[in-house]
Amino acid sequence: MDSLLFSSTSQDDDVFTPFDHSFSPLQQPSLSNSTYPLFLVPFRWWKEAREAVGSGGSGGLSGGGVLYNGTAQVTDAFDEEEGGMAVGRRDSEILVSMRRELESKISEEERVSSEGDFALVSEWMFLTALKWHNDMTGVESFLPEEDSSHDLFSLQIRLLCVLETNSLVIKISQKDNQFGAFNTAYNIFCTEPRLLRIWDFSEQANQLFTNKRKLFRDSGQSDEEIILELQVYGFSYSIKAREKGKEDMLVEQSMIDVPSFSGSLKMNGSVDKVNLYSRVKQSPPLGRRYGSTSPLGLTGLYNLGNTCFMNSAIQCLVHTPKLVDYFLGDFRKDLNFENPLGMHGKLAIAFGDLLRKLWAPGTTPVSPRMFKSSIASFAPQFSGYNQHDSQEFLAFLLDGLHEDLNRVKRKPYAEAKDEDDRPDEVVADEYWRNHISRNDSVIVDLCQGQYRSSLACPVCKKLSITFDPFMYLSLPLPSTALRKMTLTVVSTDGTTLPHPVTVSVPIYGSLEDLVHALGTACSLREDEMLLIAEIYNNSIIRILDDPDDSVDLIRDNDQLVAYRLAKDTDGTPLVEFMHQREEKSYIRAFPSFEKFGIPLMARMADFSKGSEIHKQFLKLIDPFLMPAKDSSSDSDTTRNTAHEDEEMEDVVLDEDVNLDGEAVNELDTGSDFEFYLDSGNFLASWVKIQMDEPVSISKSNRLIKVLVTWPEKMIEDYDTSILSLLRDVCEPALMSKKPQESVSLYKCVDAFLKEEPLGPEDMWYCPRCKEHRQASKKLDLWRLPEILVIHLKRFSYNRYFKNKLETFVDFPIDDFDLSSYIFDKKNNFCHHYALYAVSNHYGGMGGGHYTAFVQLGNNRWYEFDDSLVFPVNWEQIKTSAAYVLFYRRI
Repeated sequence: MDSLLFSSTSQDDDVFTPFDHSFSPLQQPSLSNSTYPLFLVPFRWWKEAREAVGSGGSGGLSGGGVLYNGTAQVTDAFDEEEGGMAVGRRDSEILVSMRRELESKISEEERVSSEGDFALVSEWMFLTALKWHNDMTGVESFLPEEDSSHDLFSLQIRLLCVLETNSLVIKISQKDNQFGAFNTAYNIFCTEPRLLRIWDFSEQANQLFTNKRKLFRDSGQSDEEIILELQVYGFSYSIKAREKGKEDMLVEQSMIDVPSFSGSLKMNGSVDKVNLYSRVKQSPPLGRRYGSTSPLGLTGLYNLGNTCFMNSAIQCLVHTPKLVDYFLGDFRKDLNFENPLGMHGKLAIAFGDLLRKLWAPGTTPVSPRMFKSSIASFAPQFSGYNQHDSQEFLAFLLDGLHEDLNRVKRKPYAEAKDEDDRPDEVVADEYWRNHISRNDSVIVDLCQGQYRSSLACPVCKKLSITFDPFMYLSLPLPSTALRKMTLTVVSTDGTTLPHPVTVSVPIYGSLEDLVHALGTACSLREDEMLLIAEIYNNSIIRILDDPDDSVDLIRDNDQLVAYRLAKDTDGTPLVEFMHQREEKSYIRAFPSFEKFGIPLMARMADFSKGSEIHKQFLKLIDPFLMPAKDSSSDSDTTRNTAHEDEEMEDVVLDEDVNLDGEAVNELDTGSDFEFYLDSGNFLASWVKIQMDEPVSISKSNRLIKVLVTWPEKMIEDYDTSILSLLRDVCEPALMSKKPQESVSLYKCVDAFLKEEPLGPEDMWYCPRCKEHRQASKKLDLWRLPEILVIHLKRFSYNRYFKNKLETFVDFPIDDFDLSSYIFDKKNNFCHHYALYAVSNHYGGMGGGHYTAFVQLGNNRWYEFDDSLVFPVNWEQIKTSAAYVLFYRRI
């Protein structure tokens, strides 16, 4: 169907015009800026949509129209060429005189006699009606499907308001227009003498009269013409003449010579002979191919350079049912230019303009450059061309749209009250009223729900309940597959030898899962803890102390040690003992040393003498002492020397003094251990520890490194082979390909709502105990939104690695039933949801690509891959690339 669009040729940047005009701008009189885009459509086409849509929601089409009665005439009439084809002159004009009647309602008689009537509507009204007709494809409508091609072309008109007669005169001049467009206007208005009836529902014609009267009062001028642009949509059915014999040739010729004159073509490829009287080239107004019959909303977005994340999120959002109706409707009435948290309406306008371009009929792929610039001006993180997370972009966009469209201009102060044992329903409604009093927008109406969050004190059992809003659910991906991991458990009290322990943890589990499994396998006591460290080159290179780190970041050939320590209550520092021995060398003047064995660890509080470190080390290596041999007196002597107690050491230290006054005993003769402290000084890193002197350590240093030199005699008496047994996390023989993980979306919801204790860094202040407690937290779903956005937490980050989970999530498409998860059993809303869009991420952390799946009526699914759009089967929707799911309430 065709229509007529009235709009100023010099439009404000904030006013969206979906058509790509091929005309050169004309000089604009001052009054031309007073009008927004207007459409003239077939009255019955408009009436169908108006009656169906009515006044519901932001896209309501109710309201009376002002009737204009008029006639049309042609000056310097067309000459006729042989064959009946019209050939106009450059000075030809079509004059349409319209006299304003009173505001009228559509009577039953007018319903019947409105076959040739016109309706003048605003842009948002036209787009709302157009989308309704698109959604009704296949249902009986005013025009047959073959006549509903998206025919659009532009006219330039000159408008004159005559105040004395309360009438409008429209001049359509051939010199202002392309030949084909002027010829089509002639076929619409002047093919037969008749009374023209135009219903103005836009109120813009009345505004022209008002502005004209003001100008007349101010300047005395009354005859100034207003130059406007007219676009035609929906009148191809009124052009009857065709030449069937030349159909194929004319189709091809019209596509080459007159591509912008879509009114000359039918969906079946036939051509009106009368409309080929011009050979002037034009560009297609919407960049579409003639004869295409694709529905609205199948428009791609150009990739501007790593903007696939943005394109994917936008396509999901612009196909959100009621959000589309809202932005195709009169959304500007809700713009909030005063909100300090918003973007002065610019983000909402930019998004609305982009959405309308994507829903304009027959458009080619759209470049989102202006929208990206608007985003970047308020969010610098999106200003460049780096890849970003589509969910993070979506969260920013939803929040920004909410603030720009917040109907609350002055936010009242709302104080949260304690629950005071009141019923949950009362407290929840109070929280929601407070939230709505400050946040009231279409985003809140559609996308925001409410949690029930409870915190329980482990000591006094105090229960604190709050009700918080949410925009989307970020669900963890629980793992069902297990990974076998082997760690070496080392005691720090000298009671047991190191021994390997193999445990099974979820393949995408956390370090907390690993520690819990090890604790169970080792029968860990309440007063003990496990410290997991990675060993490389016989030293600790890192301590794994973040419980949220993924075990997937631990490689199979890593070597891990779990130190069994007493829980630290007073900040006692840890001492790491590393081992070295002298390498056999033929050059005795330059001895060299090599490290060996697993580092040992212990808590130490006394550093008053170096001998305290010596005593602690002997205690740690005591389990490694080999049984005594009766035939070896030397071994007995060495063993006794190594285990002299502190008093005996002091006696020996007093017995022998060298020339410098220093004590001399077997510790200095090469028969006992030597200890070196890591000073942290680059020039002199290792400082020898003297047995009778205090050890200087930094109070801020929580891990003290000590290097122990083993003499040959001690190596013979201790079983250092056991000390050197350190297995990989997963032996090569046990390595196998990781299975494809699969989990139900319901299991993800279960994991999200599972009760769990807060971390030590998130301690909760209990108002009853008056102390910070490690409370347990539980989330429940209290109120669900109409549009439910679900974020699958595939990406994990820490200070060392980034990781992506490739788990296949089996999510429902037709019926996602959350009824059993709603805490408020008195809630009467439907909690069944249907999937309508998916944002996908393919690839890993180092790179990747985003696409989107979208359902577009009648269970038809399409894939949006930047500028490419193509149909897919619903069986193809479920993949391990699904990242953000969009559901609508059934």
